[in-house]
This record gives sequence, C-alpha cells and structure tokens, in this order.
Amino acid sequence: MHTEEVTGPVPSERLERVLTAPRPTPYLALDPQIAAVRYDRLAEAFAPARLLYAVKACPEPSVLAALVARGSGFDVASHQEIRLCLDAGADPALIQHGNPVRGPGDAAAAYALGVRRFVTDSAEDVEDLAEHAPDARVLVRLMVADSGSATPFFGKFGALPEEASRLLGAVRTAGLTAAGVTFHAGSQQTLPGTYADAVALALRVAGQAGLRRPELDLGGGWPVPYRDPVAGPDAFADAVGAAVTAAVSQGHVDGADLLLEPGRALVAEAGVLRARVLRVSRRPGVDHRRWVYLDVGRYQGLAETEGEAIGYPLRVPGRTGAPGPAVLAGPTCDGDDVIYRRTPCALPLDLQAGDLLDLLHTGAYTSSYASVGFNGFGPLPVVVAGATPGPGATPGPDAVEPPGVIEGS
Repeated sequence: MHTEEVTGPVPSERLERVLTAPRPTPYLALDPQIAAVRYDRLAEAFAPARLLYAVKACPEPSVLAALVARGSGFDVASHQEIRLCLDAGADPALIQHGNPVRGPGDAAAAYALGVRRFVTDSAEDVEDLAEHAPDARVLVRLMVADSGSATPFFGKFGALPEEASRLLGAVRTAGLTAAGVTFHAGSQQTLPGTYADAVALALRVAGQAGLRRPELDLGGGWPVPYRDPVAGPDAFADAVGAAVTAAVSQGHVDGADLLLEPGRALVAEAGVLRARVLRVSRRPGVDHRRWVYLDVGRYQGLAETEGEAIGYPLRVPGRTGAPGPAVLAGPTCDGDDVIYRRTPCALPLDLQAGDLLDLLHTGAYTSSYASVGFNGFGPLPVVVAGATPGPGATPGPDAVEPPGVIEGS
C-alpha cells in the first residue's frame, strides 16, 4: 500500500515569469504545462484507466489543448463545454455528457456534435436519451457517501442503489447500451477509503443489474494539497484497486473498466491568483485582528471560499516583516464577501494598501466561477504562461485583459 503524501509545490518558473510583469490586478496566471504533468501522474497511477477532464474546473482553451495532446477525454455539462472541447481538437468519441440535468434539446444537440456517452440518474432522462441519442452508451450515477470531502455532493445527483439497478435495466429496455455505473465522492475528497466504499457499492449494483464487466467511472473529487498534505494518487489507486479485486472475488462482477473525471487535481496547482490590497483596517470593538480588503473576492473567482471550504495558501511578494493575524475580505458591498474569518491568515504586520497578495493553487474553480460583473467588478482575466499571442493580440503591460486573453511570458 502506497502511503506517500503530496505537499503543495511553489509556483512554476513559468508562472513566476508571468507574475514578474506589471499588469492590472486581479488576474489569474495559468500554466497549462502543470495540468499536463498532473494528467500524466494520475494516468500512471490508475493505468489503464481512462481520464475524462472535468471541463468545469477550468475551461481555458490552452488547458484543453494541452490535455487533448495528452489523449485526454472530457467530462462536460453543457453544449458550450462541448464546443470548447471540439474547438481544442477533442475527439467527440472521448467526450462524456456527465450532467444528468439536461434540458429539452440538450441531448439531441450533444448527439448532433458526435457525443455518444451520457450519464443519467432518472427515468425521465432515460426516456429523453432513448428519443434523442438512440445508440448512446449510458452510465447510471449512483448516490454514495462523501465523508472526507470539502464540498459534499450528496442529495442533488445520483440514484439510490435499488433505483440505480432499475435504471440500468431501463436503459437496456430503451435500446441504449447500459455501459456501467458512476458516482462522485465529493469535491476535495481526502479519504481513499471513501472511494473504496463507493467502488464496492457501485460494483454490487452493476452486478445485480447483470453487468459482468461494467465501466466504472470514479468521478472527480481527487484532492490537492492546499495548506495541508494529502495522500498521493497511488494511495487512491491502491484503495480503488483493492475494492475492485474484492468485488471480483465476491462474485459481483468479473472485472471493471475504470474511468476518472479529474478537474481540480489537474489544474489547481497550475494557477496563481494575483490580487492587490485595497485597504488594511483596524476595527476597534469588532475584531482584534486587522481586516485586509482585496480587489478580488467571492464574486470575482473565490467562490470556493464560501464556508471557507478551500483554504488557499497565501504569500505577499515584497514583504518580509513579522506576520500577524488578519481577516481577509473581498471588495464588494456584499456582507457575505468575506474570504477567511476562521481560516488562519498570518500576514505581514507592515502590509499596506497597494501591496500585492498571491493566492496559490487557484487554477481550479476560479475564472470559471467569476461573476459577469457583480457590483461593477468584472470577470477574472486569465494570463497564460508561455503562450504566444495571435496577430494584433499583444497588449501592453498595463492593458486591461478580458478573460481568456493569452499573453506570452
């Protein structure tokens, strides 16, 4: 059993070069090469499993193109995400429509673009797939426990075991291919045992439905070392492998073909969110700590700080003074736009308005979560490390860059 832990590395040299150039804040500096390296590591640990990148984590074209070059498949939730993948060169045969909450026409639109893999968790959706995606391969999403995750998924998606088995039968009856079972163990899932328990349940369900060698999609949730070490990919692969072996020895199935849907695990460490301090305030009678207000907050890309679920590592370039406790807050007039009140934030005591502050490991669920313009604050610009701008797309160092603009480092 592998027991190695993974600790968060410092940003890549390519990211550091992007951060050296002066430009307006806030922005996300992104290095797609890191996503490719993380892809290789996860693919090696789980070989011969297939990886389907969860596009929602970071849909930047540069990331998608880097993963296409690695042979990645893609997990998508909408027509626009399918288009982004195809524009990046993805094979539609490697795209899976994983969002079981499809509206009228969604399945037909995906099918027209060549998508033949779908996830379902309801009888109503099976009927829709039978009409609009007649030769699709369908996986049924199972509801599983998610203890150990930062963001639970329990309740909104997935069918209970008995219903999941019935849905697999309904898929076959509808003339579709019942490919297997999938689940999601919760986002930033740190316990290998939670995956193992889900695998055991999923393969029992598949076996009860008559699938002797099902596809088993392990979903996403694979963890990233933000402030604390996490178990490495090998530890999770060992736990999953042991659960599959046990299911085979117990006669539930003859084997399983594994898939994964990593998102965060591939792109989180590929990004650094650079912000600027707007104000440092003392608030007598309210809090003994300083309140540090940034030009980025929950509505400009830090949605995962809701409930302080994700604690991004922080650093303050150019300040080396002794640290002291602080509350970190965003720029909007919304009372919920407080980033960290409980999460420890030790920031230099000489921190001042105008100073830069970096939030590390912010490549996942930041630019894709940013609002269009709440309170007049625009979406989060993205600067891609090492990319070459197209003709006429070379903004000066002080140019305001819209989201997705690529600038060389």
